[in-house]
Amino acid sequence: MARLRIALVAGEASGDILGSGLMRALKAQHADIEFIGVGGPLMEAEGMSSYFPMERLSVMGLVEVLGRLRELLKRRKLLVQTLIAEKPDVFIGIDAPDFTLNIELQLRRAGIKTVHYVSPSVWAWRQKRVLKIREGCDLMLTLLPFEARFYEEHGVPVRFVGHSLADTIPLEADKAGARAELGLSDGPLVALMPGSRGGEVGKLGGLFLDAAQIIHEARPDVRFVLPCASAARREQIEQLLVGRDLPLTLLDGQSHLALAACDAVLIASGTATLEALLYKRPMVVAYRLARLTFWILKRLVKSPYVSLPNLLAQRMLVPELLQDAATPEALAQTLLPLLEGGEEQTRGFDEIHRTLRLDASNQAAKAVLDLIAQSK
Repeated sequence: MARLRIALVAGEASGDILGSGLMRALKAQHADIEFIGVGGPLMEAEGMSSYFPMERLSVMGLVEVLGRLRELLKRRKLLVQTLIAEKPDVFIGIDAPDFTLNIELQLRRAGIKTVHYVSPSVWAWRQKRVLKIREGCDLMLTLLPFEARFYEEHGVPVRFVGHSLADTIPLEADKAGARAELGLSDGPLVALMPGSRGGEVGKLGGLFLDAAQIIHEARPDVRFVLPCASAARREQIEQLLVGRDLPLTLLDGQSHLALAACDAVLIASGTATLEALLYKRPMVVAYRLARLTFWILKRLVKSPYVSLPNLLAQRMLVPELLQDAATPEALAQTLLPLLEGGEEQTRGFDEIHRTLRLDASNQAAKAVLDLIAQSK
């Protein structure tokens, strides 16, 4: 079996998780592989010696990016030169599209096979990016089926590999076990998930607590749980709770336990909605943006839905209350019936879970090795 040299670049913690799973699966399918590139601690544990710490690429927000732009461009330029000299059998860019798509384009022009793992949201907005992807990418690996359809329509070689979260989250969550672990009693429980960023919690935190107040007045037996993404988010929520009297338990992280334990979720639009879907918890999705941002996005976004459950179902499976429609009263009135009557949602969720549960890492590894074999 010939020795393979595979280059990977991940830019953040979620990419490190995906990358390490892919590396593990590649080693299981091909005994002799050398890994080069940039990854985090999980990828390093699988045998990659990272050219530089992955944290140097983990930059959030426009202002922060501008402050580090010179360093990022310099690192990217050096990375491209190094990889062209190393001539790997394939290069895999994991997510971080603003950084990795450009590398793929340059490497492919230099005759190196390229794969992009995790599609950017080109199907929703900035659709012209698909032209750059088609030029720079020998194979796109998507986590979601509707993404694969989009690439097929635009002539980009694509493989839908499924979602690793669908592999790790059980088809049926243990509600009683999760409640016991969190020390929560029986009775109706609503999870409040206003997002993980300060700006999201600023726009949705108070709104969700107001809705919880209305739910509690209508149903005094309902309790609430709110997983805080960080110490800063917890502080922010505690400020919003001053002067309120709600039967609410704040958690540090533990969002998966909160989802397993609850009966329904009031949730910000984002990746957490996919987790709520996989835990089969009926949900109401809400989102608020700055007025100007919302106005611009309304004109740019080509998709009829905002939330992942609806994009996956290709229909309005979960209620979406956006911008001015997201009032405390509307959120409460939409959520209350789901405490006992969310079966239509959960049936749809189960169907989607089974579609996404394909053993993603092994599927991705097989697709990568097939691409290498074709080019030999």
